[in-house]
Amino acid sequence: MDAISKTPPPGAESDPPGGALPDRFPAYLVERADALTTTRALTSLGFDDLPPGEVLIRVQWSSINYKDALVTVPGNRAARISPLVPGVDLAGVVVTSEDRALAPGTSVLAHGHDLGVARHGGFAAYARVPAGLALALPAGLSARQAMIIGTAGFTAALSADRLEAHGLKPGDGPVLVTGASGGVGSFAVALLAGRGHPVVASTGKTDQWAWLRDIGATEVIGRDDFNDRPERILGPERFAGAVDCVGGTTLARILRTLRYGAAVAASGLTGGAALETTVFPFITRDVSLLGVDSVATAPARRRAVWEGLARDVGRFDLEALVAAEVTLDQVGPALDDVLAARVRGRVVVRLEGP
Repeated sequence: MDAISKTPPPGAESDPPGGALPDRFPAYLVERADALTTTRALTSLGFDDLPPGEVLIRVQWSSINYKDALVTVPGNRAARISPLVPGVDLAGVVVTSEDRALAPGTSVLAHGHDLGVARHGGFAAYARVPAGLALALPAGLSARQAMIIGTAGFTAALSADRLEAHGLKPGDGPVLVTGASGGVGSFAVALLAGRGHPVVASTGKTDQWAWLRDIGATEVIGRDDFNDRPERILGPERFAGAVDCVGGTTLARILRTLRYGAAVAASGLTGGAALETTVFPFITRDVSLLGVDSVATAPARRRAVWEGLARDVGRFDLEALVAAEVTLDQVGPALDDVLAARVRGRVVVRLEGP
């Protein structure tokens, strides 16, 4: 890491929103010691440690996503710089800006692209991002609400939007959500149910079945319970659509149980990157496989999805998705819990006092 500097960032005002800029600020840092070892600790940074960018943000909230935990694993390929401040999403207030669309004092959110993997992310009191990456918070959405949604909720919304653009409508039949107790899956359950779709939630965690019903699932099944007649090339036509957060064998099983003309929106690979299937679902049932990427979404599309989410939050209990709220000094154990699959729903990170 470069030597910590007390020099304010270029363009800093004498009295920025929130008061004078500190000389140093807290950050959670992950560093690759060698191919088999990483270190992580709460430390302090100066503004010269932040990457170049046109918008300086005082971070108020972030959240913990699987990728944030993954960058702490020795030998991982997700982290592309070292040292690294994780946090693939953040919400806060603009301090200084060279982006005419975002004046100082504007409440913003940012996620995706290189944030938290190739440039310092949201687990620090300040973040600097390029123009176009930060978006003004949609009306009616607080910074905390934005991070309950976060990258996971954004991915779920992209998935639901893709299915509905493909033709899925309330009343068409049950929509399957796999990995339903996780961040993307649980948000997809609540969001789809809020939009009027009957949701079948699939999870291997039987202790979360009651909670999944509470957040909107009409039916909860085990991880493999939709794999009817595995000896057949195609199974029964069960689902009008699916959101798959798992990949691998699970995705292959979904394809063979979709109804004619249905689609699956796929965004996960915790169950494996390989997909062993046949062409039969595609050529005899007109099934579609829709890939969902939340990292490189174009700004206009990103803005439209967030505006839709701001309208959607009144349709379900957003707070019911929160597993925990942690402070920066509690991030380490929370990352361990995510890696060990001990977390249901969302973990939000509070960087400012209550």
